[in-house]
Amino acid sequence: MNLSETFVTTVAELSAMRQRDGRLYCEFLRVPVMSAGLYELAAGAADPQSPHAEDEVYVIFNGQGRIRIADQDYPVSAGSVVFVPAGVEHRFHSIEAALSILVFFAPAESN
Repeated sequence: MNLSETFVTTVAELSAMRQRDGRLYCEFLRVPVMSAGLYELAAGAADPQSPHAEDEVYVIFNGQGRIRIADQDYPVSAGSVVFVPAGVEHRFHSIEAALSILVFFAPAESN
């Protein structure tokens, strides 16, 4: 979605859009300086992502699991905020309860 004006939605609407598309990630904002999306992983799921060329912030608002960033492991759950610098290997794992995550890239994620 490419926005040029004010935009208001809900996580439930974003989740429904993501499910309709049959993807794990649903981008909902793209402007030159940043992009944002909803990323959802089921309990026990494998996280297929690879390092990104952009800095990234995750805001976990539902679920429980762990994230490995480079060679460090961290627990995550609702309320966790995670920063991953551009180019750093990272992956969610050991997902005990489905994760719902808002993801922000700066600058906008390259496709």
